[in-house]
Amino acid sequence: MPLAFDSTSHGQIAFGFFNIDTDMLLLEQYFLFADQFCTGISNMARTEDPAACRDSWKIYHIQPPQQIGDLMGAIHAVRFSGFIGTVYKRFPFPSQPVDFRQQPDGHKNRKIVTTLIEPYAARRSISIAVQEAPQTVHIGEYRFTFERFQAMIRYVWQGGYPRWKNEERPAYVRQMRADLAASKLALFNTIDL
Repeated sequence: MPLAFDSTSHGQIAFGFFNIDTDMLLLEQYFLFADQFCTGISNMARTEDPAACRDSWKIYHIQPPQQIGDLMGAIHAVRFSGFIGTVYKRFPFPSQPVDFRQQPDGHKNRKIVTTLIEPYAARRSISIAVQEAPQTVHIGEYRFTFERFQAMIRYVWQGGYPRWKNEERPAYVRQMRADLAASKLALFNTIDL
């Protein structure tokens, strides 16, 4: 489930996994796969010069926001609107609470999810950059303090809410952790995972 994260540019915004059977993340109106997020963080963590700590991500952008859909309506199977409703028609919320766990093999459904999002979204490149003074991270139009961005990384490491099934993380998530632990940058080497 996506959670509310405080940004310095737009107030509270949604970030996180939105369906346990997929490995796609949403950041308000941006959608990207979790391996792209983790690999991007890993690449930035390997950078030794804070000024060079930047990247460009190709994401899906859903506009207008109404096309994203109604997450709670889809979870409760009462309203399947927009992209999220289309995903939940294909991958319904589990009937047993014990089965509500983020699947570490969600990447296996990537072709299906890609086909489902294409009618709703445009592909777009966004930049991500770290700024040391003041300590902020820029992701497209959104800005976060180091602390809030670290919370977003911890969210992905944990498998969001409800956490990874059996605490089993995909290889790209484990690699991100290793790269963060070895990083020389203040933003990354202070994260407690």
